[in-house]
Amino acid sequence: MSDVAIGVYGIIIMLALFLTGLEMAYCMALVGFFGFTFLMSFGAASNLVVKDFWDTFTVYSYTVIPLFILMGQIASNANIAKRLYLAAHKWAGRIPGGLAMTTVIGAAVFKSMCGSSLATIGTFTSLAIPEMDRYGYKKELSTGTVASVSTLGMIMPPSNVLIIYGLLVEQSIGRLFIAGVIPSIIIAFLFMAVIWTWVTLKPEIAPKAEIKATWKEKFLSLPNFLVVFIIFGVVIGGMITGFFSPTEAGTIGTVAIFILALVQREVNFKMMVKSFDESLKISIMTLMLIAGSSIFGHFLSITEIPMIAANWVGGLAVPGFVVMIAIILIYLIGGSIMDDLAFMIVATPIFFPTAMALGYDPIFFAIIICVTIMIGGLIPPMAIYVFILSNMTKIPFGTIYKGVLPFLIALVVALILLFVFPQIALWLPNLMMGVG
Repeated sequence: MSDVAIGVYGIIIMLALFLTGLEMAYCMALVGFFGFTFLMSFGAASNLVVKDFWDTFTVYSYTVIPLFILMGQIASNANIAKRLYLAAHKWAGRIPGGLAMTTVIGAAVFKSMCGSSLATIGTFTSLAIPEMDRYGYKKELSTGTVASVSTLGMIMPPSNVLIIYGLLVEQSIGRLFIAGVIPSIIIAFLFMAVIWTWVTLKPEIAPKAEIKATWKEKFLSLPNFLVVFIIFGVVIGGMITGFFSPTEAGTIGTVAIFILALVQREVNFKMMVKSFDESLKISIMTLMLIAGSSIFGHFLSITEIPMIAANWVGGLAVPGFVVMIAIILIYLIGGSIMDDLAFMIVATPIFFPTAMALGYDPIFFAIIICVTIMIGGLIPPMAIYVFILSNMTKIPFGTIYKGVLPFLIALVVALILLFVFPQIALWLPNLMMGVG
């Protein structure tokens, strides 16, 4: 049996193990270990496992992951999202569909501090849906908005997905963060356009909310946004200029969010314990995924599947964009049947060389992957964000999915725009950091 055939069987076995309910990190580690043992030796495979786990949990560059996760969890547990939502509420609440638009604005700004999609869906489920219920919004609009806007964490800096992508393929995290800014804003505006169109065509879905806020109250709410933009600017700006590393940026961002929570009198022992506990769990899960991916990646490397695939694609008599569309479809299917981060970690080492062989920019490829996985997280069979929201609210899956469909159209439009006009993602990082 050839090495390539063994590699293909390894991929199939890994996916089969995942479908049994085993965590993806263990699936990758087990298949990688036994595959390496079969092709090399038990001793070599044992040394590989020890080295990959040691490297993952001790390498300095990976400390950026728990730091940005902690930053997001403190922001989530310190009611900063609530303040942002109430501030946006004062400005957009009286517009038709304004409470849903408020959710998009509040979540988008909150995302600039918190890269966790799960933190966002948890925060805005308890914050936005009851408020929209109070004003008579239909469940499909309120739940569809929350489920869809939660996906922005994939692409809005400081996105955990972009951080891990940068570490996996050795790309600048600062450049990746900047590349995500304009696409994030476009997607947020597309979401608001969906809400406006939906409410215009079907006014009864979102009765006009009689929310009275004076101009003084509106302007007094602006510091809630301003302080977040300042923190975002310092963290991202410091990385862009090279003033500090991504790890130092994560530290500064975490301290800044803690000071903000302290000033707003939201810090207490229970909140800090909860933030550290959640951060520790998410960080270990993420690092385990990376360690498992590293073991599996070394197994695939000796089968030469990534290199053979890249060379094969390079020799195809079809345009590069056709192959890229095929890769997008694979990410779309993968993102719909397993955790988005897990699939990105599994698939990227396989398809990244192919994308580079086709001449695509690695930063552009990252943004395309993120938007594709955003769509994958909202479509069956898994529809992870719909599933989580349904479990949290006990609202039927079908009701939520009916609300998600219009936002899926917006995400597909965003993906097409990015694919046709790559400069949407590349213009800002090239302007601020030079052509990579």
